[in-house]
Order: sequence, then structure tokens, then C-alpha cells
Amino acid sequence: MTTMADHHRSIVDGVVVEEEIRFTLADLCRACGADSVQVIVLVDEGVLEPDGSGPEDWLFGGPSLRRARVALRLARDLELNVAGTALVLDLLDEIETLRSRLRRAGLR
Repeated sequence: MTTMADHHRSIVDGVVVEEEIRFTLADLCRACGADSVQVIVLVDEGVLEPDGSGPEDWLFGGPSLRRARVALRLARDLELNVAGTALVLDLLDEIETLRSRLRRAGLR
């Protein structure tokens, strides 16, 4: 028997990743469910900033996993091109920065 409470459950999908962890391009692609071309385009647009001289040498920090997943989801769900995705991510970063400043100032 299904109750009203059963209809309001939601599933949260998350992965805890340490900032110190490093991903190769192949690792990041596997973790995001993306192909290498998608990730390379995100790097070319400045959405992701790996260390290394080229795709075969790139190493991505832990926060890149979250950023890549958000970027890919935005592009898919909102049908954004890469430039639009980069713009939305920049705006989201700015919002988070402003919220942090408000919290530090005790205004939120």
C-alpha cells in the first residue's frame, strides 16, 4: 500500500570527493559519464582548468568533478552551448561568493 508520504520521497545522488584527489582525463570522463570531447571543450572554454600541458597530461582536482557534472547537466537540461554553460557557471560562482560574503558579514 502506498501512502501520501511515499510520494514525497526524493533520491539524492552525491559523491564526496576530497580536494586533493586528482583525476586524469579518462578518470574524469568515467566519473561524469562524459566522453573526452565534451570535457576537452569544457577545458577550451575555461569551465575546467586542469594542470598539465595537454589532454594526455591533464590532471583535474577534486572540485572539477562537481563542476564538470554541473556543466554537463546544465548543457543537457537547458540545451545550452558551451559558452552559455560557462556563463551560467560564472554567475552561479558569483552568487555563491556573494552569499559567502553576506554570511561572513552576519547578514544572512
